Amino acid sequence: MSVAMRSAALGLLTCFTLGASAAAQADSGCDEGCHARGQLLDHRVTLTLSAAAFSKLLASSAGGRRLVQIAGAPACGIEIVSFRYGTIGGAGEPTNASGALMIPSGRSAACSRALPLMLYAHGTTAYRNYNLADITQTDPGNGDGAGEGISVAAMYAAQGYIVVATNYAGYAGSDLPYHPYLNADQQSADMIDSLRAARVALAGIAPDSRPRENGKLFVTGYSQGGFVAMATHRALQAAGVKVTASAPGSGPYALAATADALIEGEVNLGSTLFSTLIVTGYQHAYENIYRRPGDFYDAAYAPGIETLLPSLQPLNTLFTTGKLPSAHLFSKLPPAPQFASMTPPASPPLTPPALTPLFAAGFGNPNLVRNAYRLTLLEDAAANPDGAFPNPTLAMKPAANPLHPLRQAFKRNDLRNWLPVTPVLMCGGESDPTVFFFNARIEQAYWQNAKVPAGLTSVLDVDSPVVGPGDPYASIKREFASAKAEVASQAVAGGATDGGASAVLRAYHGQLVASFCLVVARAFFDTF
Repeated sequence: MSVAMRSAALGLLTCFTLGASAAAQADSGCDEGCHARGQLLDHRVTLTLSAAAFSKLLASSAGGRRLVQIAGAPACGIEIVSFRYGTIGGAGEPTNASGALMIPSGRSAACSRALPLMLYAHGTTAYRNYNLADITQTDPGNGDGAGEGISVAAMYAAQGYIVVATNYAGYAGSDLPYHPYLNADQQSADMIDSLRAARVALAGIAPDSRPRENGKLFVTGYSQGGFVAMATHRALQAAGVKVTASAPGSGPYALAATADALIEGEVNLGSTLFSTLIVTGYQHAYENIYRRPGDFYDAAYAPGIETLLPSLQPLNTLFTTGKLPSAHLFSKLPPAPQFASMTPPASPPLTPPALTPLFAAGFGNPNLVRNAYRLTLLEDAAANPDGAFPNPTLAMKPAANPLHPLRQAFKRNDLRNWLPVTPVLMCGGESDPTVFFFNARIEQAYWQNAKVPAGLTSVLDVDSPVVGPGDPYASIKREFASAKAEVASQAVAGGATDGGASAVLRAYHGQLVASFCLVVARAFFDTF
């Protein structure tokens, strides 16, 4: 990554998540109530751009110009097809979802011959209309998917990858009234259903003039999308479908360990959003997380919270109108004397010491989670600890027999339960305040203990020192360090008195690491 690309990374605002033949045929008579798994309900071409026209679009904005510096100039034109398909919700109920099929176009061999297909999973969003297909419909106040969508189009479709990206059930026209957030079985099923439907659409759109698949199938995503990408690789492999390689980025793969770290006071940035999405999704799926919302949520937030997310209102509006606290996940009062050292935590066992001051911001009043509910979680975690504590490099498995329904749900969706047979690269940053990097280390430790072949799975910390002259990621690591320093320098120039540390913290997950892992993933896939 060059200096220009490093500058681009600083400005790229990312939000950061079966055979070759089609499994179902589209039925023109299928109405809204027809939701066969993987069935193509409808589709339409929403955008067609030549490589020159896409280059012009990118050049029309500062963000687009920075994106070109990262992804390279478009080698192909793109055609974007919006489609809807049948899938399932968190409890297995029939529903629908929408997605974006991005097809390279152009006369060059790189754009028109048999091409690889990539499944892309997007990151967490609170906005119900989030749509990766609408790459020209920007509304910065809502975060409507255009920024992430255009990044994927430029990085992959315009470079010769056929892209299938679902918007997920619960978003962008889906009739599911909630989103099954971090539900590994549902989210992977959703991804696979989108793949089936997209293949029907691809086959039916002027097949003589469109590229076809070359048999290579890649899976990637970032943040929530990193978790979904790994869950999808697992599900495809279990179904007997070969995944060429996957590159999940900064995902909560060791979900049960992540939850226990949170319960014990390691409150990450965005925790009130993530907690509401996941508890709502798990309550719909398992129906045992609480008897009524007020059992889990503080009285200030319980009314209406089951239908709060995803929302048509910007997240900041939910904060300012008192629908959701911006940071206070837990009460500043310990739930019991024996847990005073975890309110906030004095010595967090799994995260870098530099993040310890951050965790204090997660405690205050009013707070989202009732102290009585947190106490039941802490007591179960003490009696049935996760194998990741206290040393994530020796982690084997989640707690064997958690008794609390929510901890059981986290274990059910933890990804320490499969062994990949094709390459996996996990990318992230050690000091991530949003999705802790120990997830990658724990997952890798689990695989290594299970004797996954050496070199088949790997972990890249873009925020780590260069390891000798043969480090294949030396340039990425150096440029990341420079990018981080530049964010801090800009903050100091703007009047920051903390040396820019707060600015780096805010930019770390969704801007800095996201941009570099996007580059790393494509470079990884290009080697196959």
